[in-house]
Amino acid sequence: MIFRQLFDSVSSTYTYLIGCPETGRAILIDPVLETLARDVAALDALDLKLAWTIETHVHADHVSAGAALRAQTGCKVACPAGEAVDGADLDLLEGEPVHCGSLHLMPLATPGHTKGHMSYRLDRGPLPMVFTGDTLLIDGCGRTDFQGGDAATLYRSIHDKLFTLVDDTLVYPGHDYNGRHVTTIAQERQRNPRLGGGKPLEEFVALMAALGLPYPKRMDEAVPANQRVSHAAGVELAPERALSWSV
Repeated sequence: MIFRQLFDSVSSTYTYLIGCPETGRAILIDPVLETLARDVAALDALDLKLAWTIETHVHADHVSAGAALRAQTGCKVACPAGEAVDGADLDLLEGEPVHCGSLHLMPLATPGHTKGHMSYRLDRGPLPMVFTGDTLLIDGCGRTDFQGGDAATLYRSIHDKLFTLVDDTLVYPGHDYNGRHVTTIAQERQRNPRLGGGKPLEEFVALMAALGLPYPKRMDEAVPANQRVSHAAGVELAPERALSWSV
């Protein structure tokens, strides 16, 4: 398997490139519009053809590159069915894997950050991997105060779906704001300050209700764009980032 973890420093978003060496086909998980040129260059350098872009959820902090990559590379765009993204080529359902050569990415329904959020398990290589989007972060989790989010639902998604994975499963989150790259299910189950160590549901719900987080800066732009794949390619970039856009 070919694997790259790519980072957008403005939105602190991780994009994941997963390639099948046997077929030369690849997947990008959560691509960011402003880093499209970087991602295409990475695919070219590895001699890979993009087969799929896959979203974990409708993002509020960046515009997806899915539509632009589809227009440029001919790939297909897959989105969680519960997010009701108009124009997606595939609506992903739990238990129905995405196949890319020898790679099989298994969707896991993990709502709570948004109403239809998905995580993706990949059982390939020396250790299993799970891409958790904004559901489970390193020492944290996604917020639950918009887009159908719900703290009790997020708690159940993490405890019933993610914390039941084997201990050494590598956890690759959708964001990190402190320069960290990967964690494990065992570490998060034991030490996550919000959810680990047997923290009860009631305590977690109260903690999330008291966060008082600011309104996401790009939410009014990003959410409508990401709800319709065919519209996303035409969204203008934030002015300070426009020079990075290239197709």
